[in-house]
Amino acid sequence: MGNKTSHDSDVSFIAALAELLRENDLTELQVKRDYGENDSLNVRVSRQTQTIVQASAPAAAAPAALAPAAPTAPAAPAADMSDPSNHPGAVTSPMVGTVYMAPEPGAAPFATVGATVKEGDTILIIEAMKTMNHIPAPRAGTIKRILVEDGGPVEFGAPLVIIE
Repeated sequence: MGNKTSHDSDVSFIAALAELLRENDLTELQVKRDYGENDSLNVRVSRQTQTIVQASAPAAAAPAALAPAAPTAPAAPAADMSDPSNHPGAVTSPMVGTVYMAPEPGAAPFATVGATVKEGDTILIIEAMKTMNHIPAPRAGTIKRILVEDGGPVEFGAPLVIIE
């Protein structure tokens, strides 16, 4: 019966870990607690961020899709001038990290303003947790604006470039 009490507290401990994960925007947490001989708790709490990333790109177009198409389409370009993330051609960051515009220091940048890109072309790299993540162009077009600096930090969902 003594173990039941400690396992009830494990449930609130795991809930606290999940809250920590969310509050600190972490993707994974792992903890091991030893209670004594043959009695321990090994917990791994993680969350999938890639699925959220895929949903964020169409989210900018969602309000326009819900309204009748004709009146909404002319209004969209007016909104994009004040906030680049509202621009229909905005490519947003799928993660928090550091932006690199070229494959290595001193090399030519992946993309420049005015350059034509094909869908899938790497437009920049975001380094997150020592991993270099190549960010592909979601569609073909011309790079109209680059909204980030080489070596600068970027937040999740922040606009990176405008492709038209």
